[in-house]
Amino acid sequence: MSLSQILTPSIQKAIQALFDVSVDKIEFQTTRKEFEGDITMVIFPLLKLTKSNPVELGNKIGNYLVENVSEVARFNVVSGFLNIVISDSYYLNFFNEIKENAKFGYVTPNPEDKAIMVEYSSPNTNKPLHLGHVRNNLLGYSVAEILKASGKKVYKTQIINDRGIHICKSMLAWEKFGNGETPESSNLKGDKLVGKYYVEFDKAYKTEINQLIESGKTEDEAKKQAPIIIEAQEMLKKWEGGDEKVMELWKMMNEWVYEGFATTYNNLGVNFDKYYYESNTYLLGKDVVQVGLDKGVFEKDPDGSVWIDLTDEGLDRKIVLRSDGTAVYMTQDIGTAIQRVKDMPDVGGMVYTVGNEQDHHFKVLFLILKKLGFDWSSTLYHLSYGMVDLPSGKMKSREGTVVDADDLMQDMTDTARRISEDLGKLDSYSAEEKAKLYKTIGLGALKYYILKIDPKKRILFNPEESVDFAGNTGPFIQYTYARIQSIIRKADFDFSAKTNTTELHEKEKELIKQIELFPEIIQNAAQNHSPALIANYTYDLVKEYNSFYQSVHILGEVDLTKKIFRVQLSQKVAEVIKSALDLLGIEVPERM
Repeated sequence: MSLSQILTPSIQKAIQALFDVSVDKIEFQTTRKEFEGDITMVIFPLLKLTKSNPVELGNKIGNYLVENVSEVARFNVVSGFLNIVISDSYYLNFFNEIKENAKFGYVTPNPEDKAIMVEYSSPNTNKPLHLGHVRNNLLGYSVAEILKASGKKVYKTQIINDRGIHICKSMLAWEKFGNGETPESSNLKGDKLVGKYYVEFDKAYKTEINQLIESGKTEDEAKKQAPIIIEAQEMLKKWEGGDEKVMELWKMMNEWVYEGFATTYNNLGVNFDKYYYESNTYLLGKDVVQVGLDKGVFEKDPDGSVWIDLTDEGLDRKIVLRSDGTAVYMTQDIGTAIQRVKDMPDVGGMVYTVGNEQDHHFKVLFLILKKLGFDWSSTLYHLSYGMVDLPSGKMKSREGTVVDADDLMQDMTDTARRISEDLGKLDSYSAEEKAKLYKTIGLGALKYYILKIDPKKRILFNPEESVDFAGNTGPFIQYTYARIQSIIRKADFDFSAKTNTTELHEKEKELIKQIELFPEIIQNAAQNHSPALIANYTYDLVKEYNSFYQSVHILGEVDLTKKIFRVQLSQKVAEVIKSALDLLGIEVPERM
């Protein structure tokens, strides 16, 4: 139990005994650094109820706790706040209880509970993954892991956008300019090869537009009449009609892309339990439109198009079926959500990891599903996140100015190599050990830099800053973990036994208090869908450990009892660091 859970019933008893008043809720907060105390009770909300003043009320409750609660050692009252000092024995008992629990903070899922499906990545098959996809993947994967640690059953999924005019652009450009080029013949990853032809299409399209403008067409006319865009539109019609030749080309180029994606996902350290493909889902939802019409949720216009009017909810009027009977993205998303619950009946909620430019879309989607009568619609969540910018500006796929995900990961590894070599501490490492360490540090830096920022905020990504070995960075946290592993390796005595320590150094107590927060941080991070809470907690824990490391002797301590305890405490800190970084998808090195 947390301190607040332990103290609440005792404080309620104190108020009942002292003032003959029942209180439902007690408010706590962290004790401010300038005052002595481990937890602070806020007195102000109880003054009117108890007809007392802050000093009197605080002192009476404080004295009651000292006399009746073994965990309370002493107290002080400051300006309407009761600062409570907890006994060393409480923290020592807590530490001994969790010492052997390698997964401290994690909750085992209840088999009876509904599962949560987390959707992330969801790329187009006309280009490789880029920096924006990296943030999406890291957020989605981390949130899925955090939800699992909080006690939820989780499925990771993505819907691959493998159809549409953008796919046909790459296909047509390859037909026109590719000369049969393949990933093998070009020595390019399949997704990069297909992306290359997406850029080639755009070049050819722009050339034709300029030629038409020079011949007297307006820009709008030129964009519509350029021969290559007309050919791409014809190819899309053939695809929708099941043309054998077009389908063969589509399948071949998509397979190239999937192989390329698989390599990127593996290097990035993310995975999926189930895949959906837009080519299989784009017709879903059309049957639901009739259900919505029958229920009066949707309305049909004179031209045959079907809409939903959400103006009463502060939104707008949204089309769900065109007049020609074709579906829109909203229709497809409605159908896909329903299909997922059919596919996995134990799914009771979904998290959509999609950029904040789609905020409006998801408000409408969730509201439509609610109006259609799906109870699980209340558990849908849009994990909205801000864009990732670079010092050089915004990325544009069709112009080939994106930061490729594979290149970024390699650059981060190279940056870690250069900085590590400059520090000159790896002389005893083999070439293989060095290569693994550089990747661990480089990817750790990338992931931590992105995940430590609240998802809703925009990021200006600075690779050099992210690989700094000091400050709120992944390498700084990894270095602290490695430092603890060095202490454990050098400990030439048995430190596994329960110690007889009865008193704690101030720094030991602060460190245990920080460890104690971990389960609550996991639950808060899950509730808020925010890996940033885990990341910044870990940084605080590492700062606290480094303060402890600088303030007390560990292996140099002459008192064996204290030495054993400090090694055990260090080991526990390392376990929590590893558990926390696991939730962020970050590996830890044994040596650095």
